[in-house]
Amino acid sequence: MQISNKIETAFNEQIREELESAYIYLSMAAYFEAQNLPGMAQWMRAQSQEEVEHAMKFFAHINERGGRVQLKALNAPPIEFGGPTDAFQKALEHEQQITRRIHDLYRLSTEENDYASLSMLQWFVDEQVEEEDNVGQVVEMLKLAGEKGTALFMLDRQLGQREG
Repeated sequence: MQISNKIETAFNEQIREELESAYIYLSMAAYFEAQNLPGMAQWMRAQSQEEVEHAMKFFAHINERGGRVQLKALNAPPIEFGGPTDAFQKALEHEQQITRRIHDLYRLSTEENDYASLSMLQWFVDEQVEEEDNVGQVVEMLKLAGEKGTALFMLDRQLGQREG
């Protein structure tokens, strides 16, 4: 069954959202590099790569269903943050926003009786639970570690072990 115009339009918008997410996380990586926190920068680079992979899942789905991918302009990401906790808190809030968008897409696919999209979106529903949990754990660790000192240094080293 060919993808409906409504789903195609919504999924094209989600491609933009996912690529914009990648751009935001890449900006956070640059911020952490400038703050001499290479581990947090690595964590954000890996997160950025993951968001591109998410965009490509929507890209492939649209194409596989006979639709047309239409890339949209990206907004400029923020470049300054109030420290590591602020940056990760903003990342958590961003993931919560993406979760709401995925739920909206799921709802739309249900209304459109688009079972192929529902199947694909279920992966994203599960993925967003993991995304929010991962970022939320870092926020909580940063609250415990504080913005300076040995604990921050150790957390930075731990986060740097994340691979893309």
